Amino acid sequence: MLALLAALVLALLAGMRGGGAVEEARSPVQEEQRDVAGSPLAVSARQPGATRAGAARPWQSTSPRPADAGDRLPSLAEGFEQADDLHAYLRRLLPAAQAGDAEAAWFVSRVYDYCAAHAADPAGYARDTDALARMGLAGSASMVAARKRVARRCRQFVPADGLGAGLVIVKRLEAAEAGSLAAEASLLAMGEPLEDDAGYRSALVERVRDSADAEAFSALAPAMGLAASGDPAHAGQVAGTRQAELAWQLAACRLGMDCSAQGALMTAWCAHGGVCPPGAAQDFEAALHAADPPQGGAETIKQLSDSLLGEGVLR
Repeated sequence: MLALLAALVLALLAGMRGGGAVEEARSPVQEEQRDVAGSPLAVSARQPGATRAGAARPWQSTSPRPADAGDRLPSLAEGFEQADDLHAYLRRLLPAAQAGDAEAAWFVSRVYDYCAAHAADPAGYARDTDALARMGLAGSASMVAARKRVARRCRQFVPADGLGAGLVIVKRLEAAEAGSLAAEASLLAMGEPLEDDAGYRSALVERVRDSADAEAFSALAPAMGLAASGDPAHAGQVAGTRQAELAWQLAACRLGMDCSAQGALMTAWCAHGGVCPPGAAQDFEAALHAADPPQGGAETIKQLSDSLLGEGVLR
């Protein structure tokens, strides 16, 4: 109820603002894309015979499971989670993404998705955050802190960048076509699958499950909840219930996804949906156990998650 109330408050505040004028400005994102596309680095990466390594990105590829000790460089996922300035992080990603690197393209889409709400109207976003703080609702402190975290990390984006659902879908299509399984899974969750037949949807779920890719598990999770209920494509799979969706997300956390209270995933849930962890130090699994969802509860979700990871037999 608190989450719904918080969401309604945000909707009312947005309506009260109305169609305020948007300051015209040159889009830094478009500017970067033009600059990067013409840079010697990007041009050389597009030459015949060039490899993805030619993009020379400053991070190493992520591994499906948590990285072993002794890694020399942070992964793209770690870079996304640790970046205080996502605009600067994006600038470093664009050459590799434009050269056809699927993983870089996926994280470009994650930046756009994470920053879209703030970038659409930074001043309005700040006013809404201040209004929530003044209301003093139960749990509003966590939501305000999450919104301020988003605002800080996305501070350089402006309305002219055009961040929104349409751009996110376009970027995820590009990433999926380049070979990103997470982007392909996300498109299914967004109702925009690469193919719409049952055989494709069923096979995609199995490919994600076999991949042990934390990003792909998390991206697929929303598609495996109530949205999959009654769909014959997902017969025999962990799908069709709220518990199934949470099981896929829990499995993603166990595979290495940053599911801490300060991580990008839970920050976005809290900032824009009012779904906040009860404690500042609680990760997704701890929050799940604290909430103890009905109709089977946390233990059922854990068993379903175990089965997804090959640690159980319940499917």
